[in-house]
Amino acid sequence: MTEKLKKIILKDYKWIILFICIILFLSILEDVFEYETLALDYSVYNIVVKGMRNPILTNVLKIITNLGSAVALITITILSLIILKNKKIGLCITINLALSTILNLLLKNIIQRPRPEGYRLIEETGFSFPSGHSMVNTAFYGLLIYLIIKNVKNQKLKYCLSLLISILIFSIGFSRIYLGVHYTSDVLAGFLISIAYLIVFTTILHDILKLEKEK
Repeated sequence: MTEKLKKIILKDYKWIILFICIILFLSILEDVFEYETLALDYSVYNIVVKGMRNPILTNVLKIITNLGSAVALITITILSLIILKNKKIGLCITINLALSTILNLLLKNIIQRPRPEGYRLIEETGFSFPSGHSMVNTAFYGLLIYLIIKNVKNQKLKYCLSLLISILIFSIGFSRIYLGVHYTSDVLAGFLISIAYLIVFTTILHDILKLEKEK
């Protein structure tokens, strides 16, 4: 029975992760609807916003948050369309960026959570939940990790690039809390829903590419 369970888990692990991400997202969403600011948000704000801010770190995180801006992501997308020999990959990157952005805007306008007030170091407009930077960048750079793992043959380079991009994703999310434009729950929700989305998107992409190879 144990061996059978292990096989099921190993075979369907990504769907288990997707299920867990959605459950956690819905749990945060329920708390957001019930309470304007969560206890987690207060705790992290006290540590990050009140305890960690200094001029050097602020400048670094402003640069990092700009790596997740619309301008940066669109620029990378256009470059991928121009530089990559496989134009289908560039097209997939473009579609992924468009879909994740639309999904984020839909969720924001449905939930309509106001942004935190009083601690902002940069100006932002629009609703707060889920964080657009966290959600769209996790989908965008997460897809790049997927493509690197699937296409880069050098093992050390593959895992080094994947690790660096993963750190970038986390850093962009952290920067949004530090700069005072998002609650921690906004960022966590962005990560969670984007991981769930990315599992579906990469599964469809894998099936499409597999069919193309078979032809």
